[in-house]
Amino acid sequence: MTLPTETSAAPAPTGNLEITVSRAELLRELTAAQSVVERKTTIPILSNFLFEATQGEGGDRLTITATDLDQSLRTSCAAKVKKGGACTIPARKLYDYIKLLPEGEISIKLMDNHWVQIRAGRSNTKMVGMARANFPQVPEFPASGAVKISVPSLKNMVSKTIFAISNEESRYTLNGALLVLKAESMAMVATDGHRLAHIEKLGETLDGVSGEKKTLIPRKALSELSSLLGATEAETLEFGDDDQTLFFRVGGRVLTSRKLTGQFPNYEAVLPRDNNKFVIVRSEDLMGSIQRVAQFADERSGAIKIRLEQNELKLSSSSTDAGESEDTIETPYNYDPLVVGFNSQYLIDFLKAIGNSGEVRLEFKDAQSAGQMRPEDANEDVKYRYILMPMRI
Repeated sequence: MTLPTETSAAPAPTGNLEITVSRAELLRELTAAQSVVERKTTIPILSNFLFEATQGEGGDRLTITATDLDQSLRTSCAAKVKKGGACTIPARKLYDYIKLLPEGEISIKLMDNHWVQIRAGRSNTKMVGMARANFPQVPEFPASGAVKISVPSLKNMVSKTIFAISNEESRYTLNGALLVLKAESMAMVATDGHRLAHIEKLGETLDGVSGEKKTLIPRKALSELSSLLGATEAETLEFGDDDQTLFFRVGGRVLTSRKLTGQFPNYEAVLPRDNNKFVIVRSEDLMGSIQRVAQFADERSGAIKIRLEQNELKLSSSSTDAGESEDTIETPYNYDPLVVGFNSQYLIDFLKAIGNSGEVRLEFKDAQSAGQMRPEDANEDVKYRYILMPMRI
């Protein structure tokens, strides 16, 4: 049986909020929340933070919410609450102002007409807020069905796939990465139609997942999630969803994102099966060569040529206006010679994602088929591969 996702939230505080909070704590939470605030919005209230002050048995809290309607972030910190209540404050202005204040206590008080007074030491400022009633309702974390996921594992998976997500708005099912959860493994895959990044982490125990749970996470949410995962000391996060919304609870922060609708392509069909020619090179050497040769590639396509011959890998490029360049890397190779073209930036993205260390294996079938790259390391638990469509050159 599944319980309804609506939880009986505490009644929204009303009244003239009056609190004192430490600058360091307030700034830390504002920093987390401000990236969600819509910069150029036609709906003025979305440029504001919602502040809610509550007194409770667990101590007084200030809860800060930011939303752009697609996603929201709710975070909180300890505060001394003289009067519970709620107000909204222009986010950018507040964040920039708090950054400029010296360390110490800050007192915040809601005045008439939605003005908010901020006092710290000898500074006294009044900011023009807006009515609390205008602030959109933010979805509540589901009461049941959340899955606990390892923070380091998810953080690694996001960094290995986010760069391959499509930027083309028209291909909206490619504007996110697919998270695949199973009882003992999780995987993430992203593609823009020209390349595909796929990472699988085995040996994860995911309670509450039976069979397979597939979720498409929008790029914007992944990028926000990546910041949250980078800033937390928590070992696990909670991931939940309902019909419209994805929820991520990291430490005391909750990120929500509207779901992407539509079907992610059948990526398993494009994973190469018979790339039987391969070469292994040091990541650093390959990166250096690609970066040098790419300087002379055609500006629009960024195409460079990879030529594999007896025990060497040659990279070359040429363009009518820049000139031409060739780099050779000596490495064992004993298959038929092969010439294939790739977008140099796509190769660089992958090498950056693996941290440009160790060795990398390049696997090919022929000049017309997708190439596959993967780190040549002994990590049995994490399988990472990157599929690249060749270019005509």
